Amino acid sequence: MNPMHNTELDLNLLPVLDALIRVRNVSRAAEELNMSQSAVSHALRRLRLFFGDPLFLKTGSGMQPTPRALELVGPVLAVMGTVRTELLVHEGFNAATSQRSFGLCLTDMGELIFLPRVIERLRQVAPSCTVRTLQVAPRQVFAALESGEADLAMGSLHSMPEGLFQQQLFMRTFVTIVNRNNRAIGASMSADQFFGMEHIVVSLSGRREDSYDSVIDQLERNRRVYLTTPHFLTVPMIIEQNPQLISTVPRELATEFVRYKTVKMVETPVSLPPFAIRQHWHPRYHHDAANMWLRNLVKDVFDGRPE
Repeated sequence: MNPMHNTELDLNLLPVLDALIRVRNVSRAAEELNMSQSAVSHALRRLRLFFGDPLFLKTGSGMQPTPRALELVGPVLAVMGTVRTELLVHEGFNAATSQRSFGLCLTDMGELIFLPRVIERLRQVAPSCTVRTLQVAPRQVFAALESGEADLAMGSLHSMPEGLFQQQLFMRTFVTIVNRNNRAIGASMSADQFFGMEHIVVSLSGRREDSYDSVIDQLERNRRVYLTTPHFLTVPMIIEQNPQLISTVPRELATEFVRYKTVKMVETPVSLPPFAIRQHWHPRYHHDAANMWLRNLVKDVFDGRPE
């Protein structure tokens, strides 16, 4: 392809390029823009002709941007961010008619505990909107929010990069889960038992110091960590097969695990402070009407929840 330098870029194509950069899918971009797939495909052909580059290539994991498209990410998102936050801020967001796709950065715990409640409310007040979830490493959260690929990051996210807005949703406490057939531990466990057993810790970064229960490592006694994993939902299955292992997890998650009768929940025999569940967003979208609406919805869903 050769770029057509003598042709001015149709600025109407920028929202299409913006959407494709963020969602990397023609059909989802069409839904977000309230356009037909053929119209988005036609716009992409015009963009490819103008820039003299394929811009996006189909791969097994979806549409991936070319190096030229990656060069355009910053300028395009900056322009569209300015349009949204400065020029369209007064237009508001019509939840009843919008077909927007909202992106949420969540852990697997967040998908199990928080996401159903958000979806329930979203379907009531914004029936044509949809949701995408992303599981990204802490170091990638800022980029996902800055690019618009994700609108919010929710949870108790350790190693959260600086420069993001945040809002506390509610507080949570820890409990410990053990194999339900472990007869050495009854309805409670002692501190000696706790520190004598091997532990599973959950850390999105893979580093023990970033684990969700890292506060335990600040105590005077050392615990024996056998496994570090980025996934909460595998923990009860691992404990079921390995009764010598235990794990300290958020109480609400343990309550879900107990339902499957593979583990039992006991109070953690050391004093641990509660931790905050927060939502985070990028300053670029602080005044974006849709982002503001979504933040208010999430806050309303979780306001007044018991600790």
